Amino acid sequence: MIKASASIVLYNTQESVVLNLLDLLLKSNVIYKIYLIDNSFAPDFKSSYKSPFVEYIHNNKNIGYGSAHNIAIRLSLKISKYHFVINPDILFNSTDIAKLISRIDCDDGIGLLMPKIIYPDGELQYLCKLLPTPSDLLIRRFLPSSIKRFLSNKLDLYELRFSGYDSEMVIPCLSGCFMLLRVSALRDVGLFDERYFMYAEDFDISRRLHNKYKTIFYPKVTVIHGHAKESYTSIKMLCIHVFSIVKYFNKWGWFFDAERNRINAETLDRLGYK
Repeated sequence: MIKASASIVLYNTQESVVLNLLDLLLKSNVIYKIYLIDNSFAPDFKSSYKSPFVEYIHNNKNIGYGSAHNIAIRLSLKISKYHFVINPDILFNSTDIAKLISRIDCDDGIGLLMPKIIYPDGELQYLCKLLPTPSDLLIRRFLPSSIKRFLSNKLDLYELRFSGYDSEMVIPCLSGCFMLLRVSALRDVGLFDERYFMYAEDFDISRRLHNKYKTIFYPKVTVIHGHAKESYTSIKMLCIHVFSIVKYFNKWGWFFDAERNRINAETLDRLGYK
């Protein structure tokens, strides 16, 4: 069994971006299988890049983010102890991959690990969240900035900004742009829920893992994420985002979710929120 594998989902992704990420992963010397899952209608990855550690899979159609990663994860269940889920627009120091594996490897209770994530300009991305309520997502995504200013305290609490993002924390909702997952935990709780085409699948899998394992924000490692925010510029992606959020709340509960209330209260208490 190998120590770690990784999957990257492509959709009309620039080949130079893919090649750069592959080089960073392979230079880490701890990831021995990388799956490129291509959801583009025409093959997206046409390079002559050859490596025994890289497997390219073309789906001939866009099957969605979680479904595509699941193709790789199912293969990794047989060969790997840990699996990275990584967006193609991610940059990092190759030596930091080993640091992440070292952290998860020393605690069998960790099911999910996410590093600190910043924008290319160095600004922090607030990707540690409480389990969302419908109002959290309505305010954050759909209300104009002029109104959001009056509700900034609620948004800041949802994104746990009071924590400072400078210490390791157990967080119930982490971003799917960069996840280090324990494969045995995935066997236990299941893979990405394929009912979500895109968006909210990370909320869902984080929550399921958090119910049985530690889901850790680990700020000793920082990665850069381009974060295109396509649902802010594309009506199609906005609709997909809305449909996924509806599916999430249909599954877990809209306004009456006792488990959400308990987990969020425990998180705030653990982080010392007054």
